[in-house]
Amino acid sequence: MEHAKGLPVPTRRSFIQQTTAAAASAWAIPWAAPAFANASANDRPGYAQIGLGGMGRGDARGHAVFADLRALCDVDAERMRYAQTEAKDALTPEMLQQADLESDYRRLLDRSDIDIVSISTVDHWHVKIAIEAMAAGKHVFCQKPLTLTVEEGELIAAARKRYPNSIFQVGTQQRSGKQFLRAVNLVQQGLLGATKKLTVGIDGSVTGGPFPVIDVPSDFDWERWQGQTKSVPYRKERAHYQFRWWYEYSGGKFTDWGAHHVDIALWALNRNTPDLPADKRLVRIDGRDAKHPVEMIDGYPTVDDRYNTSHDFNVVCHFADGVEMAVTSRSDNGILFEGDKGRIFVNRKKLVGKPIEENWDEGQFGEEQLQGLFKGKPREWHKQNFYRCLSEGGEPVSDTESHVAAMDVCHLVGIAARLGRELEWDAEARTFPNDAQATAMLSREQRAGYEIPRL
Repeated sequence: MEHAKGLPVPTRRSFIQQTTAAAASAWAIPWAAPAFANASANDRPGYAQIGLGGMGRGDARGHAVFADLRALCDVDAERMRYAQTEAKDALTPEMLQQADLESDYRRLLDRSDIDIVSISTVDHWHVKIAIEAMAAGKHVFCQKPLTLTVEEGELIAAARKRYPNSIFQVGTQQRSGKQFLRAVNLVQQGLLGATKKLTVGIDGSVTGGPFPVIDVPSDFDWERWQGQTKSVPYRKERAHYQFRWWYEYSGGKFTDWGAHHVDIALWALNRNTPDLPADKRLVRIDGRDAKHPVEMIDGYPTVDDRYNTSHDFNVVCHFADGVEMAVTSRSDNGILFEGDKGRIFVNRKKLVGKPIEENWDEGQFGEEQLQGLFKGKPREWHKQNFYRCLSEGGEPVSDTESHVAAMDVCHLVGIAARLGRELEWDAEARTFPNDAQATAMLSREQRAGYEIPRL
């Protein structure tokens, strides 16, 4: 495959050759350092930031520590202008002013000076852009949740097999947090005994509406923002950050916080791979205790002028070996692990419980265990891990396979909650036996012109 300019797409081998010398000293510099600690700017990879909301602007600054910003991309021109003039932390005014502004990400994929795309768009665009970026020979950093449906997880898995030379990190930064790593290690080492119950607190979605139909802002491409989803009249509260509260574009808290906490819970239990033995698989999801702010019929909202994702729920996942995992809005945000020897609670602010107070993992949580969780690499912050993999090879700490496994559970929880019933799940056949309605919700029809590539 070649670029329009006739230049070959950069391979991972050529990229590694370009950056190895620079990367050798990069890991000693502070996270806030303004450069990749190399002698020549020509050694630094180039990146494009696609999606410029709050998370996108933060990602753009994070990548600037290690790479050179080439372009900013968004379907909202006002957001692009704001991002270009924000100039915070690692992004200098010069870097921002020199970056190209682009409303169509596809033009960036054809450029030989862009080695990495950072995707921080709305959820329903993640997989399409990521697959097309890999096909163009780019490395990918994509914010969570990576997928909108279970089928999208299958599509990204196929793409990873097709394009194995692309380094791909998912933006689930909790995986790099030391308190979460310690919690995972405690469970994996068996220090809590047999873990039979987990409570995953992810809060409830925002409620609101009815919202009026208004004119689309002149600088905003609403048609393109909707992408694969059904075209509907513009309501300001559907777009930008508020997209999370509409099942059309996301999964509410099931996929927002679920992408973090369900991921950590399954990681601790070693159940975040697609080829689990039969006795470790998810077999049933009870969604009978879930409320929505609008009336739902057959899993779909009956009105389109207000937020529709679940705001009050306690969905219980049952595994074949008797483990239960409650995904709930009714407990503190975080994860409670309960074993027959003790229990711990972890979130972004704390790690507590008797095993912590009594230091049960003394001598069993150190650099060796951290590197084991980081797949043989030192424990460091999320983007540092990504760039280390670019220079050294290997899989980042948040790889697509384990993330998709966690997201599949989040999507199944969402389907059970939307239908308001208990569902049997056949993990091998990847279907809900005897429930064609639930099975149909594993995928979605994609609007013509915005289909995700199928490999």
